[in-house]
Amino acid sequence: MRILFILLLVPFLGFSQINTYNISFEDAVHHEANIRVTFPDLDSDKLSVRMSRTSPGRYALHEFAKNVYGVTATSGKGDTLEISRPDPYSWEIAGHDGTVNLEYTLFANRADGTYSQIDESHAHLNIPATFMYAETLQDRPVEVTFDTRQFPKWRVATQLKHEHGNTYSAPNLYYFMDSPTEVSDHELREFELDGQTINFSLHGPTTKEEFDEYFEKVKSIVGQQKAVYGELPKFDFGEYIFIACYLPHASGDGMEHRNSTILTSSRPLGEGGMERNIGTVAHEFFHAWNVERIRPQDLKPFDFTEANMSGLLWFAEGFTSYYTPLTLVRGGIITSEAYAEGLNGTFNYVWNSPGREYFNPIEMSYQAPFVDAATSVDPVNRENTFISYYSYGSMLGLALDLQLRQKGQNLDDFMKLIWKEYGKQEKPYTLQSLDSSLAQYAGKDFAREYFSKYIYDSKMPDYEGLFKTVGIKIERTSENPFFGATVRKTEEGFVITGNPRKNTPAYKARLAEGDKIISVNGTNLDSDDSWEDEFAKHKAGDILNLEIERFGKNMKRSVKLEKDPAYTISIDDNAGKKAVKARKEWLEAK
Repeated sequence: MRILFILLLVPFLGFSQINTYNISFEDAVHHEANIRVTFPDLDSDKLSVRMSRTSPGRYALHEFAKNVYGVTATSGKGDTLEISRPDPYSWEIAGHDGTVNLEYTLFANRADGTYSQIDESHAHLNIPATFMYAETLQDRPVEVTFDTRQFPKWRVATQLKHEHGNTYSAPNLYYFMDSPTEVSDHELREFELDGQTINFSLHGPTTKEEFDEYFEKVKSIVGQQKAVYGELPKFDFGEYIFIACYLPHASGDGMEHRNSTILTSSRPLGEGGMERNIGTVAHEFFHAWNVERIRPQDLKPFDFTEANMSGLLWFAEGFTSYYTPLTLVRGGIITSEAYAEGLNGTFNYVWNSPGREYFNPIEMSYQAPFVDAATSVDPVNRENTFISYYSYGSMLGLALDLQLRQKGQNLDDFMKLIWKEYGKQEKPYTLQSLDSSLAQYAGKDFAREYFSKYIYDSKMPDYEGLFKTVGIKIERTSENPFFGATVRKTEEGFVITGNPRKNTPAYKARLAEGDKIISVNGTNLDSDDSWEDEFAKHKAGDILNLEIERFGKNMKRSVKLEKDPAYTISIDDNAGKKAVKARKEWLEAK
């Protein structure tokens, strides 16, 4: 989560003005929870409560109020109180005696980093998706009890402070909303590092041996990321917890929070999750520094009523994405060859995207409220206008690291500097302060060139030259033909799905999303593999004469195939000793 909170270390449970929550799961089979809240010692005549519209770590609107119903309120004496609805997200309660007891039903059936899921296997709770709150009482301490009488084997995994039994507390609303919680029959591992406890709770089918192996990888990640910054953050209450839910009916996701991260996947460890889930662990833990404490000023404080917008996600999310696979190779979890191979998809996506014609990395970051798990029904043209700030920033982080290494410096030390200047002090940074910090570290001319070319503009670094310095080769050797649009078999036949990318063969031929391809060079596409079979007969430079159907009318289009623009990145086995040494210094364990 991206919030600044206060009163954290105050012994607040002696405070009389505590908002108390109770959640129980009598009808878990129907994905419902019963929630009761007490707001005591109220000064105003009316109390307004609401559901959040956003979630810490996300940038879009989610409208959690849609899953709340059966709302009732009583006074401290038990009298029924009048409830009105001033807007779709709020409930206004009048006529109380200084206390409001609120009760409602929540429907929840999506396990990821944004939503909640309640069923007979667990209660996976993202707090903003679960609990109403009173904005005017945001500085009050919070106490929450998870009633598990229906499921006596369930235990609680959360960054909230444990008080007793299944009762936990938060110093204020911000910390409460930032504390995802998994209530289930989960397994737990822990280790100590620098006087703090790192916990890992795992809910899902696994063997002891699988969990032990996975946990060793987690420990390696924590150690390698600590080495980047030189120290762990000071976690509140001296603990950090990974909350993993690897169930077939979970949705893949990862979401960072101040002292925890939520990890969800439909792949259990024994079914591919061992390899495929570990990258999310690396990404989210790096956020314990970069985003949670090294935090953009335009994300402070976090807004639970509107979408949050920042122009710095290329650094906050993108540089974190750069360090994700780098952590894995440094930790011995993947090989150098696998690391180099893994660069291919991200590099080609960024390099070949027409989106750089429209937006630089700052403006790509501004798109987050529209793409970060946002929901809409109208079509968009993101194939041509958008590059994920995760991917874009990752490639810019890679370039910056390799550029600095040519100067005898490196990105690790720059991140240490940012940590000391901003993160450790929890002082928010701006785009200008990042620019100034790079100038301080690498020189004004270096910083001016990097920011003017690649951040304020959307030019691309000389990756071929940079890769050569660390014994990585990048080449465009494929002779495969390139079409420029995705064609999929549907019930209607072979259809172009998604907008053709600008300036590709399909785009130049004026093909469009939804076009049904009937024939290629006079051959009808009748079998399930006929598009692939026909396409495989051709090479770059060949002409595909297509008969297509659009809006119920048949028409002809000619497409001149081009050479596949994708590059291949790999370890250069013939690199010189200097480059091999530089590669080792870059990728070896720290």
